[in-house]
Amino acid sequence: MPAPPTRAADPDLTVVVPARDEAEVLPELVARLRPVLDGLVTGGLAGYEVLVVDDGSTDATPVVLARARRAWPQLRVVRLRAGSGHQAALSAGLARARGRRGVVTMDADLQDPPELLPDLLAAASGDPADPGGPVEVVYAVRSDRSVDGRFKRLTAAAFYRLVRALGGTAPSQAGDFRYTSRTVVDTVLQLPEQHRVLRLVVPELGFRAASVPYARAARGAGRTKYPLRRMVRLSLDAITGSSTAPLRLASIFGLGGAALTSLLLVYALVSFAAGSTVPGWTSTLVVVAGAGTLQLLCLGVLGEYVGRLYVQLQGRPAYLVAVDTLEDGVDEAGG
Repeated sequence: MPAPPTRAADPDLTVVVPARDEAEVLPELVARLRPVLDGLVTGGLAGYEVLVVDDGSTDATPVVLARARRAWPQLRVVRLRAGSGHQAALSAGLARARGRRGVVTMDADLQDPPELLPDLLAAASGDPADPGGPVEVVYAVRSDRSVDGRFKRLTAAAFYRLVRALGGTAPSQAGDFRYTSRTVVDTVLQLPEQHRVLRLVVPELGFRAASVPYARAARGAGRTKYPLRRMVRLSLDAITGSSTAPLRLASIFGLGGAALTSLLLVYALVSFAAGSTVPGWTSTLVVVAGAGTLQLLCLGVLGEYVGRLYVQLQGRPAYLVAVDTLEDGVDEAGG
């Protein structure tokens, strides 16, 4: 997808916030985010916009956003025609962001504290004389996740370890709360893949990065929109979309199974020649079950990649925009 052209009248910064059924927490988000951004303007930021991507909400989210827009001119709403998923909503926000300097992506649930935005921009500014060049990406890294349950902390740590083991470069405990420069945003939008997982795609681009630690806060209101099922789906998309290592792992399993079968065949022939074979179902069951498990595992890995190829070849967009308040000039909560 081509990057949108930037103009002199466009704001310096766009804050992209995907939201699905977040009517309960949005008033508090607005109350905390606006003072932070207005303070940045006072400090020299040349304008901003907050782009909330409504990912097919079925609650009062459109109404809450419409009310907030009447009092906050910098608030912009993009509504998708149907729920397309968190990562697709983020991509939709990046595709329509006007920030000339860069884009900050964050969740609406206030577990990503808006008060951290000045620190992200400060880290991006860096030292102009630094020979390493400008910082293009700043990750907000969760240094304290005590508000999360033990199961979520363990699975998150396992996910990042697995990503690194498969050759990925995602910073540990860095989600989708980050600053990306305009150059990085334009590069991401030029990638051909439709269903990208941005928390792995952005690090793979190799731009100079920095990180800012923060303590993950409790959810402001409402319930999580990422149950175990969606977490597993995101993990599968992230791994199969960024690494071919699972395919090689399937090949290794296949070779290992072939080697083990060869050894068992030699053992069987030697035992038969020595006349010491004893009919038994235990060894047969173990071998058949083991081979069957390996085959199913390898087929499952291959199926994930074939599925991604199928979706990519269909060429269907990852999302469809129904309303953009900047362009349409309509009250999206109206009848």
